[in-house]
Amino acid sequence: MSIEVAVRAEAELGEAPTWDHASGTLLWVDVLGNEVHRYNPSRDDDAVLEVPQHVGAAKPRTRGGLVLNLRDGVALIDRDGVKTWLVYWARDGVRGNDAAVDPAGRLWAGTMRYDEDPGGWLARVEPSGDAKVVLDKVSVSNGIGWSPDTRLMYYIDSAERRIDVLDYDRETGEATNRRPLAEVSRGLPDGLTVDASGAIWVALWGGAALHRYTPDGVLDREIELPVGQPTACCFGGVDFTDLYVTTARVGLSGDASSELAGSVLVLPGVGEGLPSTAFAG
Repeated sequence: MSIEVAVRAEAELGEAPTWDHASGTLLWVDVLGNEVHRYNPSRDDDAVLEVPQHVGAAKPRTRGGLVLNLRDGVALIDRDGVKTWLVYWARDGVRGNDAAVDPAGRLWAGTMRYDEDPGGWLARVEPSGDAKVVLDKVSVSNGIGWSPDTRLMYYIDSAERRIDVLDYDRETGEATNRRPLAEVSRGLPDGLTVDASGAIWVALWGGAALHRYTPDGVLDREIELPVGQPTACCFGGVDFTDLYVTTARVGLSGDASSELAGSVLVLPGVGEGLPSTAFAG
């Protein structure tokens, strides 16, 4: 197994990698740099879109353009770069963090307080703009994903140091019966992705590693990384076998161990993922 540098960068807080299979590119963000990146591996090109606020995640839309989880709410960017608010929920001291699109095309948008007190939430946002808070009193809303059969939803509040699982209804979008799946003792669990076998891959902030858990919550693989703060991961590439990992340099000193901090790594052929769903708005 090899670990390569896909994008050498100095992102303060690289996050939310998403493979846009329609264009064969990787979307990722620098939360604190107010940047949305689109990396094209076939051209080795990383294009940057500057946005006016801290941005927790960017996802493709079925109509073209992007949906963004910004500091003050959820916004749409059309093909011409015009931004419109879909949901505006600005609160002092709160920003958008990780987000994911469910199998039916809804956006699940997490928020967090800058001081990481439990004042954030996880909301389900419909393409119409209707939004419902599903989980409240969240500290650091992070990884979100679904089982291949769409019956289960996985969720991480990093401060809880565990992966939770909920029962999920694709038709209604309801997620219920939240319960622990796996405790995480190495670093803090951050972003996650679910592979074609149903295993859950988790980036370990401060743990310099990736963990893979079986659908039963058993840790069955641990991969050491050359960065201390991996933040999230996703499968991409032509056959979804390349695992991309975003990283952060915020709070790190300039020692040798942080040389690649803020870059995007890629682990070719490490597993097999599934295509992500575009936001239906």
